[in-house]
Amino acid sequence: MGRARAKTKKFVPIVTNSSQSSSSSATPAISALLDKAQELIVQCDFPLARKFIERALVRGDGSVSEKNQAREMMGVVLLETGELFLTLLPPHPTAPTPPPPSAHLYLAQLSADPYTALKHYQAAVDILQTQLKGKAPSPTQGDEQDEGDDEVRSNIVRAYVGMVEVWMDPEYDLCFDPAASSTCDSLLANALQIDPHNLEALQCLASVRLSQEKTEEALAALLTFPPSSPDAPPARNQALVAALPVSVRLARAKLLLECGAYHVALDVLENVLASDDSSVEGWYLMGWGWWLVAERQKEGGEVEGSEGLTWEDMARDSRDCLETCQMLHESQSDPDTPILEHVQELLGTLNALGIMSSPVQDDEEGDGDGWEDASDDEDVEMS
Repeated sequence: MGRARAKTKKFVPIVTNSSQSSSSSATPAISALLDKAQELIVQCDFPLARKFIERALVRGDGSVSEKNQAREMMGVVLLETGELFLTLLPPHPTAPTPPPPSAHLYLAQLSADPYTALKHYQAAVDILQTQLKGKAPSPTQGDEQDEGDDEVRSNIVRAYVGMVEVWMDPEYDLCFDPAASSTCDSLLANALQIDPHNLEALQCLASVRLSQEKTEEALAALLTFPPSSPDAPPARNQALVAALPVSVRLARAKLLLECGAYHVALDVLENVLASDDSSVEGWYLMGWGWWLVAERQKEGGEVEGSEGLTWEDMARDSRDCLETCQMLHESQSDPDTPILEHVQELLGTLNALGIMSSPVQDDEEGDGDGWEDASDDEDVEMS
């Protein structure tokens, strides 16, 4: 377990007579329409952005570059609103039969309505299950068929995990449904029947078990990995976790911290920050993790991987990480206010304990001293 050191322009109308206004009204430039559309896309106002893009596309005075930019922006709008995928599903006249499961998976993620999202996820599962059952073994395809089957299974598991996440999302009323817990258990059982060692499914299971206050079962799920051969390298499981998306690894580290597996969580976070040292959440979790370790040791407990360190050492590491998080949060204008509030709370606690930041080591200063010594010696020799 390594230690981390770590304007809106105002439009002024010109009053003219009716005959002059019709002839002198300026038509907005294509570039202005596209700039406005881009601004609306950033604001996630896709319907209004589409209107500006359509105005640009019907014009005949745009350059080839502007037309291509408009088409690209229209693709983004159609992608974000799901309209592109709706053309792949019935009752659209050009929809293929059967429709691609990816269309349902994308629409499920884009949907703001939980019931619509669950409907799309289930439709994707049904199509994928049919694909899996319809594949007869082929001795000529061999490994290629196995890889294809693995991808289908992975997509089925991902759809089941997506459904569980919808049921658990506090933004929806579904999480308050009396059947939420049992429904999540059933969905995860289906996912793990498809792939018993899928790390994302097991991580989702851990999240559900924590919500059910079953900490030991949650930790067991997080520490379950695919079986390996006796000669597999010790870092094999770490490599499997490192292959997961950063967002999944950050969620995993948070679950590990909540389960009390501090050293495992810090190892995960160390790898995350090694690949992305600008992650606000990564530095926050690392700082929180070191604080939890320091707090336990201060109270007389022992934490694996912290041998040779005092609780003050670990608290200082915590402060270094939290201050880095605070700096990145401000510089990136990160919208996650709860993280910043918790960071400030922890820094206040560290202040009360008299824990200051680690001293800055200036390597350049040491190099400068060396150059001065060399110069002095040379002067003596020349004299």
